[in-house]
Amino acid sequence: MDDNSHVSLEQQLCLVCGTAFDTGSLLLDRRLRASMKHHTTTGWGLCPEHQRLFLEGFVALVECDPQRSGSPTVSGLMKPDQAYRTGRLAHLKRDAFARVFNVPVALEQPCVFIEPGVIEQLQAMVPATD
Repeated sequence: MDDNSHVSLEQQLCLVCGTAFDTGSLLLDRRLRASMKHHTTTGWGLCPEHQRLFLEGFVALVECDPQRSGSPTVSGLMKPDQAYRTGRLAHLKRDAFARVFNVPVALEQPCVFIEPGVIEQLQAMVPATD
């Protein structure tokens, strides 16, 4: 039996954690052909948790393995589908990010890809609390 339908639930992949999440939108084949699976992934976005953090003014630092990730583009930027995420994340307020890294981050940019070891360096900068 074919599981295709002319209606599908839209999903996107989270830029930060890489997991699929429902957008709440329905997709419809205008020819009403049974051409779509139950879920259809349409691109990148932010899952509800990371969208909330982004709206609260945080930038996500996503640790990626450079040996397993794809080659950056000519501009030196890595595309989301090239990043091999290690699963380690950190979130910094946008103004703190600019001070720590001495570079501003665009207001519409929710995350940056970082090399292994950066999160440990940031943790070492934070004074221990008792």
